[in-house]
Amino acid sequence: MSTHTWGNLPAFLPLPPGGQMPAVIQDAASGAVLMLITLNREALERMAATGLVHYYHPQKRKVVRKGESSGHSQEVLEIRLSCSGDQLLLRVKPRGGACEWGYQSCFFRRLEEDGWQIADPRVFDPEEVYPEFAFSH
Repeated sequence: MSTHTWGNLPAFLPLPPGGQMPAVIQDAASGAVLMLITLNREALERMAATGLVHYYHPQKRKVVRKGESSGHSQEVLEIRLSCSGDQLLLRVKPRGGACEWGYQSCFFRRLEEDGWQIADPRVFDPEEVYPEFAFSH
């Protein structure tokens, strides 16, 4: 799908009260769930204009483009709306890992009998990609 098709995305998608909507980010090729993000009007407008994932970052209190610091962007290939009309699924072509801790997916931990275990390998070193953060993970 081209970004031209999404020019009216903000108009086609009325946001619920509060002006925010959750969206699941899924790798279109593998089917892996990469992230869960929050969208607002500004993020939808930027995504419609560029074809790249933008989202509201609660800690930064602003809209950011996925990969603006790391270079690990996500090209939106398909957008789906839930049956209730208040959640999105964004199928993407990822360029690099999704997780700031160095994993392909933010969902890299699995619950085992003895607690949470890392289930996936790191795909990049977060200290190299984000030198401004002190990682103690």
